[in-house]
Amino acid sequence: MAHLRCDVKSNIMGMTTSLEVVLPDEGQMKDAPVVYLLHGLSDNCSNWSRFTSVERYASEKGAAVIMPEVQRSFYADMALGIDYFTYVQWELPQICGRLFGLSAKREKNYVMGLSMGGYGALKCALTSPKQYAGCAAFSAAIEMENRLQYASGRQARELQAVVGPKGKVPPAMSLYALLKKRKVTQLPKFFITCGEQDGLYEENVCFVDSLEKKGASVRFEHWEGKHQWEVWDKSVRMALEVFLGK
Repeated sequence: MAHLRCDVKSNIMGMTTSLEVVLPDEGQMKDAPVVYLLHGLSDNCSNWSRFTSVERYASEKGAAVIMPEVQRSFYADMALGIDYFTYVQWELPQICGRLFGLSAKREKNYVMGLSMGGYGALKCALTSPKQYAGCAAFSAAIEMENRLQYASGRQARELQAVVGPKGKVPPAMSLYALLKKRKVTQLPKFFITCGEQDGLYEENVCFVDSLEKKGASVRFEHWEGKHQWEVWDKSVRMALEVFLGK
């Protein structure tokens, strides 16, 4: 596998930003499955590579993995900040297609993430469901409303910058509102995991229930574990197996 750390110019964000990229050694890049792998709130684009074996797992599947950087933005077009969501959802695939020759076909593309990135992955899939064949969310921070209600200090200021000074979650940032808008025939397949001792476990259980009631194709795996890399390493390996085969 080729493992690259890239600095690229984003016109949407008006700045240079970083990526980590894993590319298969063999075959044509246009034929490789593409996984957009999103980081959590306290992470950056390097953490997936540093704390999991995702490169090895991707090598086994011949997959390309794109790990972007979005700071602590909750993958939002921020009310008082940068358009991170538009960058990840629209501009980043164009950049990766141009630089690496990766396919934009739905059947080749997947979005995954942990915690804040799990929320981001679900938001991407529910906003543009025809863009992805599958979506995986690990220990996802499902309910932005809960984040706003209980945030204080620095995190409260950060979230205000994300949603605006009125402190209300707009429909475009509510996973439940986005799910309600979609026809079940539009939706990709979902794979969701969470540790049973994770503080976000109940949020994930409730959202899986909503996906099932919608009629979506969803697989939910849970086991003993907290909000920790041991859970996410296992989760990303499982997700690649579920979507790309064993």
